[in-house]
Amino acid sequence: MYKACIFDLDGTLTDTLDSLTFSVNESLCEMKLPKITEEQCRMFVGNGARVLMEKALTAAGADPKERIEEAMEVYGRIFDANCTYHVIPYEGIREMLDTLKDAGVELAVLSNKPHKQAVHVVETIFGSGYFRQIRGQQEGIPRKPDPTAVLQITEILHAKPEEVLYVGDSEVDVATGNAANMKTVGVTWGFRSREALRAAGAERIADRPEEIAAMACDPR
Repeated sequence: MYKACIFDLDGTLTDTLDSLTFSVNESLCEMKLPKITEEQCRMFVGNGARVLMEKALTAAGADPKERIEEAMEVYGRIFDANCTYHVIPYEGIREMLDTLKDAGVELAVLSNKPHKQAVHVVETIFGSGYFRQIRGQQEGIPRKPDPTAVLQITEILHAKPEEVLYVGDSEVDVATGNAANMKTVGVTWGFRSREALRAAGAERIADRPEEIAAMACDPR
């Protein structure tokens, strides 16, 4: 059995696409720019808010070099007020997490979402104290796929990398887990396809949350 499971947030534990698309488009509208589509937003997320807005500006026909600071101010304000907009856990996630907790597996979240909003989303959806660690993007700590944050969490959980299952839905997550020398699982219910996860080097791929619990409790 693995000692701990560290999860990505957006596209892994929670369906946040509506909140992200809404916040990006409200920001673009305030900046007098055209909206992006939900499918575009799906493909833009994963590398943090700044990269998301850089890609959104480009798609809207604006120069990110000229308007990114304005966009970050606007998006930061709008997303802060709407980060739980239509956010729900994916089907089977609560049951999977409860199974892991009952088995004594430590739970943590690592997201490239800004830290304040990551904590707010997790605690709003799952309750305070459900996860031992919740980390979003913070000043001075490289964002995923750099393994610094995931290894820091591992130390706090008193685990070794080989004792941790890392779970995410994107190429960024696959690269993060692999860089940390953790058994890494890509999930197909999030923002990326099975083909994209396999091409990124996912060691294992899960189609349903209960598969994660089975992998964590019986790692053969």
